[in-house]
Amino acid sequence: MEEKTKINGGDVLVKCLLEEDVKYMFGIIGGQFLNMFDAIYEWGREKGIDTVMFRHEQGAAHAADAWARVTNKPGVCFGTVGPGATDLVPGVGAAWSDNIPVIAIVPQVNSQYDDTYTLQGNLDQITLFKPITKYQRSIRDLNKIPDAVHKVFRAATGGRPGPALLEIYEDAFLEEEEEENVKILPKEMYRPYGMPAIENDQIKKSLELLLNAEKPLILSGGGVTRSEGWNELKEFAEYLQIPVITTVMGIGTLSNSSRCLIDSTIQGFGKEVSYQADVVLALGCKFSFTMGHGDEPFFKNSQKLIQVDIDSSIIGRAKPITLGIIGDCKLFLKQMLAEVKKSKKVEKREWLESLQGLRASFKDKFFKRILKDKTPILPERLVYETMEFMDDDAILVIDGGDIACYTVEQINFHKPRPPLSTLTSIGMGHLGTSVPYAIGAKLAKPEKQVIAIVGDGSFLFNVQDLETAVRLGLKNLIYVIANNSSWGMIKSCQNKYKKKHFIDVDLPDFDFAKCAEGFGCYGEVITDPNQLKAALERAKSSNKPAVLDVKSAQTMSDGTKLMASMGIL
Repeated sequence: MEEKTKINGGDVLVKCLLEEDVKYMFGIIGGQFLNMFDAIYEWGREKGIDTVMFRHEQGAAHAADAWARVTNKPGVCFGTVGPGATDLVPGVGAAWSDNIPVIAIVPQVNSQYDDTYTLQGNLDQITLFKPITKYQRSIRDLNKIPDAVHKVFRAATGGRPGPALLEIYEDAFLEEEEEENVKILPKEMYRPYGMPAIENDQIKKSLELLLNAEKPLILSGGGVTRSEGWNELKEFAEYLQIPVITTVMGIGTLSNSSRCLIDSTIQGFGKEVSYQADVVLALGCKFSFTMGHGDEPFFKNSQKLIQVDIDSSIIGRAKPITLGIIGDCKLFLKQMLAEVKKSKKVEKREWLESLQGLRASFKDKFFKRILKDKTPILPERLVYETMEFMDDDAILVIDGGDIACYTVEQINFHKPRPPLSTLTSIGMGHLGTSVPYAIGAKLAKPEKQVIAIVGDGSFLFNVQDLETAVRLGLKNLIYVIANNSSWGMIKSCQNKYKKKHFIDVDLPDFDFAKCAEGFGCYGEVITDPNQLKAALERAKSSNKPAVLDVKSAQTMSDGTKLMASMGIL
């Protein structure tokens, strides 16, 4: 009689993750995970799944977050029981704030040591993660692993996406079962595919409001990104010649290759546009602080607002609505296109033409102001040279305070930004994402250039994972550091609003290039703005992860001024 094959909980978990098309798991090994790692070693790599060792669990969570942002598929991170789990929290929190589907997997001590103050025990990890995850599942038995994996992935990807937590007791990892008794379903059997159609009456009402508007405006948010509705958005906006402002999470859903794109922020030119509009179509937009919370002087409550969101709790939450529609943004746009094509295409809209003229003038004046050979280098010039240098399909990571504001300010003044190619922790405003975000993005899209523009303070949060980038042999991965030796955003506020009472904002001079070389990266210091282009070329051709230490001026961005005026800073 043929001997039956037994498998353990680690094998079962890895089999379930393969069914979810998981390629990488980002994290740091721990004792309770030994069976999971052994499954990867014995047969998992052959099937297409592997672990990526980070030097801190926070970085691992950020990398999973980046993977999800770039692929639009869940990213998976893990950390051992206790301190490994607590170290995941900042990264999972950043993903939660931006509605990114991340699966966090943590073990729990063997149940025989419940409430005994054993090593790393007595921590209620479920409660710890509850505020920053959509769903939490804790299991002690091997046979419950498949169902638990089904549920965390379904929760993370369904509706408004977000992180989910899977806690597995060591008991389940150690338990064994005959392989034929473990049933792992294909994901098509436990997850819905497709979205419910939107009522035709709502489509007609939406279209009527837009067709009767003198100054219509579309806001394209993260809901368009996550639904992958960018082609439909472009076709619809251009059919009716309606101007579009994207949110930060919506960057790339419409690029500057379309005349309909006006801006991706309301901190500059976009503010004038949003206030003038008489009918606003908000697609997957929460009206967070980046949209001025929907308040005056950025918007008017007298405007007619059509708000479309997959999550009913978002509709009408920030400002009064004329029409609220629960639905998938891509499907809504598809239905709107089918209806609008029954009417004549708008060839020219004076409102859009005038905005494009004003935008061109704004851009010309902006470039004249920033293209100066000053030293220390103007942060705007740093951004300009980097954006001009980037490959057409490059992935851009933005991390920091003022330098992040300066980057978003120029985001649509250079090469068109493709969808799913701009990463920044905007909701949480989380610093320190650049190193792990860039690694996660590069692993997701190895053929693409990845460039991070980052502040000097932010860069050191997770600098240790430069070693990870080197160990993985990543190339055409460039970190451009705006080094002004300060916490610039807060220093600007102390300068402007607190009578120059500077405290805890100045940082000592630091050679990031030598630091990078110590990890095995290419490193270079730039002090002259005219050296930037050549330095970027050298970084690209180094065939190593590269760090450019750009000695920058400490100035106050319009974004900082905006947030200060709103009382956020």
